[in-house]
Amino acid sequence: MTSLRTLGSSDLEVFPLALGGNVFGWTADEAQSFDVLDAYTAAGGNFIDTADVYSAWVPGNKGGESETVLGNWFAARGNRSDVVLATKVGAHPEYKGLSAGTIKAGAEESLRRLRTDYIDLYYTHYDDPTVPVEEIIGALDELVTSGKVRAIAASNVTPERLQEFLDFSDREGLARYSALQPHYNLVSRDTYEGPLQEVASRSGLAAVPYYALASGFLTGKYRPGTQVDSARAGSAGKHLETERGLKVLAALDEVAQAHDAELATVALAWLAAQPTVAAPIASARTVEQLPALLAVGELELTGAEVSALTAASA
Repeated sequence: MTSLRTLGSSDLEVFPLALGGNVFGWTADEAQSFDVLDAYTAAGGNFIDTADVYSAWVPGNKGGESETVLGNWFAARGNRSDVVLATKVGAHPEYKGLSAGTIKAGAEESLRRLRTDYIDLYYTHYDDPTVPVEEIIGALDELVTSGKVRAIAASNVTPERLQEFLDFSDREGLARYSALQPHYNLVSRDTYEGPLQEVASRSGLAAVPYYALASGFLTGKYRPGTQVDSARAGSAGKHLETERGLKVLAALDEVAQAHDAELATVALAWLAAQPTVAAPIASARTVEQLPALLAVGELELTGAEVSALTAASA
């Protein structure tokens, strides 16, 4: 059994791979999404990450599609209490920003779509510097006090502003961020390492990195001279044009071969071995993509392997 990890200062215990819900209602229809969700939970997974805005960028969608799929799945399976559910507020076209009114209205809409009466982990999706820290934390604290939210977290926030949030919560005795969702992977380290990671470490926050596989680049399917049919091929393929990208692929190949593991598993295991990281996020459009992700819970890299990957990605 893969052991669960405690999420920062919260009482949430999560599988070391969070299943990304961005594909539900986008590149995976409801039937495919149900299959992926069933397979993930059957393998012991319990941590699902979505957002109210998923997937408003798709022509014909308006946001909330992923939450709706998840709500239908919870209703069909009757398993809501078995899952640690994370969603986010602040980026939905109709609920933009982090005013107190927007946070509360956004939460009610998410609860309705998810067909549940509580959210386990509620993220501020993007910081909104136009709103005072006290207004944002005050609104989130009300949701926690009312039982609609169990724990709160932040994403896309500067180190300085994150520290302000934490200091205010501590000073006023209000709900406090227990997790942070940074952009972080082997080909994007400066998006987290440094001041932001230091605040998280000092304050006991758990990191739940997004783009953990760099839009699929770290699965190894993107190679010089290959064409990949994917909605993310443009963003993933650009790493092939950098020296770092090629070095990382070579190092991943070597470590993967030593463990008879998939490259994706190794890339996620490197992330999972980093200070503060509790569970990287990765999404699967099909059941066939899941085993490589789930295997992160069983793969322990040696210190030398972690160092080799770190050096290749410098």
